[in-house]
Amino acid sequence: MKTSPFAAALVLLAALVLSTVPAAPALAHDTLKSSDPGKGEKVESLERVKLTFTASVRFPKVVVRSADGAPYHDGKPASDGPVVTQEVKPDLPPGEYVIAYRVVSSDGHPIEGEVPFTLTGSTAPSPAAETPGTSASPSPEESPAGTAAPGASESPVRLTPAPAADTAGSGGVPGWLWLVIGGLTGIGIGLFFSMRNKKQP
Repeated sequence: MKTSPFAAALVLLAALVLSTVPAAPALAHDTLKSSDPGKGEKVESLERVKLTFTASVRFPKVVVRSADGAPYHDGKPASDGPVVTQEVKPDLPPGEYVIAYRVVSSDGHPIEGEVPFTLTGSTAPSPAAETPGTSASPSPEESPAGTAAPGASESPVRLTPAPAADTAGSGGVPGWLWLVIGGLTGIGIGLFFSMRNKKQP
């Protein structure tokens, strides 16, 4: 019995149609469209996470945990159509985290997955602390009076103490002693001539 080309074409077409029917519902399943934070994203701070799906979802369950499995989500997630938000605990320490979620799609199929991200914390530089035991050099305006500022071009004035008055006179003999010696010498000379005149006839 020969098979006509037309009948063979119909069989092949029917096989192709039947093979695509089971796959159609699978392609219609809802999926995660985006997340905040995104997959592998690094953020400085975090108050909540947000998941956006391709269609409205129901019965959301979201867990935010650290790399060691410690939970950091706060309360229950809230859903608004395709958007699910989950609050997190305040003051999360820097580190690696994972958003684990599970929802029911619009066609009744469950959707679940994980979104890893990293919390870096604030990167603002802290004020530099002054090194103990050191102080800034005073400016020329702040230099104490009478003290030359560092780097000044003028040479410091050295005060030489004035020599003490010479009260000993020449040769180290006091002046009053010379007056006494001079007086005695004069008196001696006077007495010598007086006695000499008395001896002459």
